[in-house]
Amino acid sequence: MIVADGLEMLEISATVMGELRIIHPTLIWDNDTVILVDTGYPGQLPLIREAMEKAGVPFNKLSHVVITHQDMDHIGSLAAIVKATPQKPEVLSHEEEKPFIQGERKPIKLNQLKTSLNPLSEEQQNFYETMKANYMKFRANVDQTLTDGEELPYCGGITVIHTPGHTLGHICLYLKQSKTLITGDALFGAGRLLAHAPVHFNFDNALAIKSLKKLTQYDIETVICYHGGLYQDNPNRRIAELATV
Repeated sequence: MIVADGLEMLEISATVMGELRIIHPTLIWDNDTVILVDTGYPGQLPLIREAMEKAGVPFNKLSHVVITHQDMDHIGSLAAIVKATPQKPEVLSHEEEKPFIQGERKPIKLNQLKTSLNPLSEEQQNFYETMKANYMKFRANVDQTLTDGEELPYCGGITVIHTPGHTLGHICLYLKQSKTLITGDALFGAGRLLAHAPVHFNFDNALAIKSLKKLTQYDIETVICYHGGLYQDNPNRRIAELATV
């Protein structure tokens, strides 16, 4: 879905633990730079390549990949994308996430899954055990670490917002040119609603809510949620409400 000039919210489907899920990596580009924000589940390189081509952006022009955090639905196809791109794209993340993305540490939620669904079904258990056993296959080097408030000089300016809570190194991105917030998993879309990430998905729920206060400093017209998609119904007001709950 086209959000603005040089900004596309991708729609990538996956069947996970018997459920059809839609995720939304984001594609940002101009004449000099092509950036992919998050890379989907393992095995989704063909779907991401196809979505980029449909957006009119050749996959082989990909120059940067920004990872919002370490979860497997965000880094799953990173290694495959890096390997398949003719010129190796630069991978960026927050310093806290780097060792998990590089495989130096096992992703936190694969070590200790916190979920209201416990005990897990056999299908769910098999999924997580497969991820635990194979996470090293999905590792990739991080070329540049990002800091809170840093502005990336691409595509009209992209501000990095460190929003710990979902994971300790989670980041959101604010695109100045289109006044768009890319939330990663700091916020979830639910139909026409904008909501907190589910409590059982957060590493530290209180910290996740506290981090939302940072987002109230920005003039936001559009929100892209990795889970849930686009939200444009006075996002400044809604985020301020969520930051106080």
